[in-house]
Amino acid sequence: MFDSLSSRLDGIIKKLGKRGILSQGDIDESLKEIRVALLEADVNIAVARDFVERLRSQLTSETVSKSLSPSQQIIKAVNSELTNILGGESLKITYASMPPTVVLLAGLQGAGKTTAAAKLAAWFKQAGRQVLLVAADLKRPAAVEQLRVLGSQISISVFSEPTDPVSVAVHGVAEAKRTGKDLVIVDTAGRLAVDEELMDEMKMLEETLNPHYTFFVVDAMIGQDAVATAKSFHDALDLSGIILSKLDGDARGGAALSIKQVVGKPIAFASTGEKIADFELFHPDRMASRILGMGDVLTLIEKAEQNFDRETAQKAAEQMSKGKLNLEDFLEQMRQVKKMGPLSGILSMIPGVPQEVKNANIDDKDIARIEAIICSMTRNERIEPSTIDGSRRLRIANGAGVSTSEVNLLLNQFKEAQKMISQMGFSSMVTKRLKKATKKGAGGGRITPKGTQSVKKGR
Repeated sequence: MFDSLSSRLDGIIKKLGKRGILSQGDIDESLKEIRVALLEADVNIAVARDFVERLRSQLTSETVSKSLSPSQQIIKAVNSELTNILGGESLKITYASMPPTVVLLAGLQGAGKTTAAAKLAAWFKQAGRQVLLVAADLKRPAAVEQLRVLGSQISISVFSEPTDPVSVAVHGVAEAKRTGKDLVIVDTAGRLAVDEELMDEMKMLEETLNPHYTFFVVDAMIGQDAVATAKSFHDALDLSGIILSKLDGDARGGAALSIKQVVGKPIAFASTGEKIADFELFHPDRMASRILGMGDVLTLIEKAEQNFDRETAQKAAEQMSKGKLNLEDFLEQMRQVKKMGPLSGILSMIPGVPQEVKNANIDDKDIARIEAIICSMTRNERIEPSTIDGSRRLRIANGAGVSTSEVNLLLNQFKEAQKMISQMGFSSMVTKRLKKATKKGAGGGRITPKGTQSVKKGR
């Protein structure tokens, strides 16, 4: 998502790169192009107009830094306004002084609400909460079973009963108190469209439960319809924020850029992939940075901390520092990187990666193919790739189901990578950084985040 907008903004900024000063003509032309880029990204027309006018005000202000180049002035102003339009600050989570904290999910059928419930539960569990999922969607066939299957994958209990949604929710909260759970997530029924029956049911649930948080789950890929639907729910319920599902899709991103301005509620969380772990607190400033091609190092570090095994990473860094990184180490590192999500998403977080590389059709199946080739080698061959002769390459290719030319390509590329690592002397720096990280999180096992921020709305 946002690839089209990122490309357009990148083009506008590059065009200004050779200018000595930012003239009024440059400002007018750039703002016109930015407005078109926003509208093409399916941003609400009123939101796009306000965005451009605020940019104009910034760029024509006497406080604009004369020490910045025209492209830097545009980047600074656009980054500021993108952060503002996306919500300004991340939603801060606080917990009930008398547990359990109750979270109610609302949304239309097909928005990914049940999956979002499981992902949110996993996120709270990682933050140290004891979570109970409550399946109150009794309309959709197999909805309860779907949540039970997802709950079993993350080792979180699911409560339901064949009564009515309000009774299920109330009894679910009572079950949480009885079993010592401190957080309850209630999954509710949706409809194909907003209707009176749906809204009456949601109002009844909200009035009965008095939840600490009510999140509206919306499919980011349905564009302006997402904004209109969110407004309908906001008019009926006391929404705390929005959960955007399918943020990794191919949509233009207009919903994410419009929803805060139109609805007045922040984007709280975003689902960034198909796996349960592909779910994160939404950071407007980090997303603005990604859209402008400046990367998102903080999220990248957090993902690495959550997914990388410290001992494996340290061993690889030590091997690199000695110039002895082999295919055995490379395989382990590749498996660690796979846990962080799709490669295209990781590239979008790395500063300085060219737009054409980010927009390239990166197929994660290529990673699986490389893994298959390395797994078809013996351990000795992985440690000493130089021993792999013609007959061995044929055996490896047959074992991996690829051609010998693909095996040759991998071995040649790995050989070049080894040379580059030793020439750059890059790994001593990696080792030092890793040792510092190890001292901070002494105790072995995985590097894990400290937990959730404490803060915002409580009742």
